[in-house]
Amino acid sequence: MAETTTDPVGHILLGDWEIKDYAPREAEAAELSAGGDGWIPAPAPGDTYLALHVAGRIPHPFAEQNEFLCAWVKDREWWWRTQFFAMKPGPGERVILTFEGLDTYASIWLNGSLLGKTDNMFTAFSFDAGPLLHDDQPNLLLIRFTPPALPVADKSMETWEIIADPIKESKRNYHRKAQFGWGWDWGPQLPSVGIWRPVRLERQRIAVIHDVRFSTIAIDPAARIDVAITIDAFATDSDSREPLLAMLQLIDPDGVFAGGTTLTFDGTSRSATWQPIIDTPSLWWTPELGLPSLYTLRVELAQGEQRLDQRTLKVGIRCIELDTSADPDEPGCDFFRFILNGVPIFARGVNWIPASSLVGATTASDHQALLADALAANINMIRVWGGGLYEADAFYDACDRLGLLVWQDFMFACAPYPEHEPAFVESVQREVDHQITRLRNHPSLALWCGNNEGQAVHQFIARMSGSNAPYPGDLFFQRTIPQALKTLDPSTPYWPGSPYGGPSHNSMRAGDVHNWTVWHGLPPVPDELPVGDFSHGPEAVAYTRYAEDKARFVSEFGIQASPAESTLARWLAPDQMSLGSDGFLNRIKDHPRDKVNAMLIPVTGLPDTLGQYVVFTQLVQAEGLKFGIEHYRRRKPHCSGTLIWQYNDCWPGISWSLIDFDRVRKASWFYVARAYAPVLGSFKTLDDGVIELWMTNDTRERVEFAATLTMKNFDGNTLWEEVVTASVPGTESRVVWRGEAARMAADPARVLVVRSNRFADNRLFFAPVKDLPFSPDEPEMQVQIADDHSLAVTLTGVGYHHFVHLSARQPTTVFSDNYFDLQAGETRTIRVALPGATLEPADITRGSFHR
Repeated sequence: MAETTTDPVGHILLGDWEIKDYAPREAEAAELSAGGDGWIPAPAPGDTYLALHVAGRIPHPFAEQNEFLCAWVKDREWWWRTQFFAMKPGPGERVILTFEGLDTYASIWLNGSLLGKTDNMFTAFSFDAGPLLHDDQPNLLLIRFTPPALPVADKSMETWEIIADPIKESKRNYHRKAQFGWGWDWGPQLPSVGIWRPVRLERQRIAVIHDVRFSTIAIDPAARIDVAITIDAFATDSDSREPLLAMLQLIDPDGVFAGGTTLTFDGTSRSATWQPIIDTPSLWWTPELGLPSLYTLRVELAQGEQRLDQRTLKVGIRCIELDTSADPDEPGCDFFRFILNGVPIFARGVNWIPASSLVGATTASDHQALLADALAANINMIRVWGGGLYEADAFYDACDRLGLLVWQDFMFACAPYPEHEPAFVESVQREVDHQITRLRNHPSLALWCGNNEGQAVHQFIARMSGSNAPYPGDLFFQRTIPQALKTLDPSTPYWPGSPYGGPSHNSMRAGDVHNWTVWHGLPPVPDELPVGDFSHGPEAVAYTRYAEDKARFVSEFGIQASPAESTLARWLAPDQMSLGSDGFLNRIKDHPRDKVNAMLIPVTGLPDTLGQYVVFTQLVQAEGLKFGIEHYRRRKPHCSGTLIWQYNDCWPGISWSLIDFDRVRKASWFYVARAYAPVLGSFKTLDDGVIELWMTNDTRERVEFAATLTMKNFDGNTLWEEVVTASVPGTESRVVWRGEAARMAADPARVLVVRSNRFADNRLFFAPVKDLPFSPDEPEMQVQIADDHSLAVTLTGVGYHHFVHLSARQPTTVFSDNYFDLQAGETRTIRVALPGATLEPADITRGSFHR
């Protein structure tokens, strides 16, 4: 019998299921109703692979090379079943069965009768279950999931082969299903199947709240709000002659009543609006600009003394705009910047992929933890990438609370799409309407984006082939989506794709850019033909090439690095923990698998061991992202945002992430946290040898500061020192100091250091780190127990130590700082915490970069 939970208005969550597999078309619903052996338990939401693993039928798909041993799962027919008690609907009632996410081709039977079918994992489906319910015995709910290859077996269209999984084999572009499941250059081939979102049984009476829309019309400085309520009054023959009433209350962030009203629905009226004015609103801001203030909106639907339905929403008062006006200081170029409550912001962001390839297994606490780590890294924007998922409500709720803006892709990525197929178009329309309505009230929602790399890749391939054919799928991005937004969410900006805009998509003159010159060796797509050649040599992919980029907004850029050695050790057998082993190489989904060598050779040199590989790749990723971020932020406002590819991992692979799958922060996380600080001091080296110190201020307030610049050699001797004082207005970036070339004397034996009371320490080397005389010894370390769950680790330099890092046996250990430089005689104390567990001094080890 199903384990159920109930909310106060009669919603029942069906969470306890069983699953069993058959050859396609082997089983019938009537046969399965009689029972049988071989069923295994599975929670809903849940994941078929994980249920099979728990039952002992498959090894964990992420361990070793087990993804290949699990390939059979996608080719089987999967049946899910549960039983529950529910009474038939009484007078004026109905019982609605809602599936928030079925993945993907599902047929549903209730008590032996076909209830309906689904074809889109991104859409909720609801059915009237009342006529099929049994009063006096358990109700049997059966769902058959058809192997995704079967419904599209006869489909074909001209397509691209641009990633590890050729689209012509998977036909993923025909499925309204998470595209990354078919394999990507950072993830395994594990197409998901099953119930991945909650299943609800709702007993409704007379009428329900169909929808609530909350939007900010204007802030000047009072806030004008629009609240639109739509109801579904389905029991029109109700005996009551009393009108339906919607009672609204708006409560401010301090719990104080801010306004309310009662809306009346009578006759044929099914919608009504309320437009209050809040004289002194608490606005929703990103962290560097203020607090992400949230109001509570309560809506209760009643008729006489009967409470029929209720909704409680957390909402924010804010206005968001996308400014694409002409940039007066760079003729021929346009801005691409977000304006929040009238303030232009620099988007210090990342790209988010699904937190696991086992999509139904991700929990609200997983989202909360990862997003809290993003906030700690001074991130203020998350791009939900179009090859993954529309995330769960808990994800967007967390972004609202934390003040993280969301760039939301629709789920289309790197493919042409069959806009000529009527059934596909209808499914997309249903999906678009559903997701816009579901997400539009979140104050964190900053942008709707049509797709990832659709128009840009099509244009790139067309240029190489000389084709003039239009992009298949552009119907969705130029008509379907913008028309839906015009009706359902006209206040949130829309952008047709990413990258998009300018004389050519990926233009430095307008729109957003994906910079894959660094790492992939792709030439910047020029604003005029022809497209340049590909090159993977060290000079072609060097991270210093970020300095050539004059983009307006960089929505993808990144460098690949290994996860922690402890993460690899958890998922690989001991005999696979070496460079070149099959298990190790399978962690790298980008090809060629030695692509990173071109970036390592000039900076760290090539590694000899797996341990060196971890350190060297993480160092190059960290230094490269630091270099790029500092360059782009100095260009503010001409560049107004950077979204690092990528933030997180969907499995324990070797990818571009800042945090690995086991949630160990890579070195790049710490470097990015410093480079993304709202106030940044950074060095810029000019072609003539002049060095500039820039200060970038992302806050709304003028920042006054004092900074000490010191030129030292690596044995600790000070060659010269200078104190600089200056101030920088809010939301500006400017030069605050210049060092002439003769004085700088770019000697590899020297390092230029800046320290300030307002921004993180920074330094400038004059040669690759492999050629610098760092101390061959590790810093001295003392460890003291601070409390039950944390240690205080004090490090003292015995020379110049680069890339100093602490490690712990437990992967969830949190370090207050890590991966930093330490000079001779300098002391730094790091707080090391392990929430909910005890740390011992012996758990901590130290290291630094050595060649």
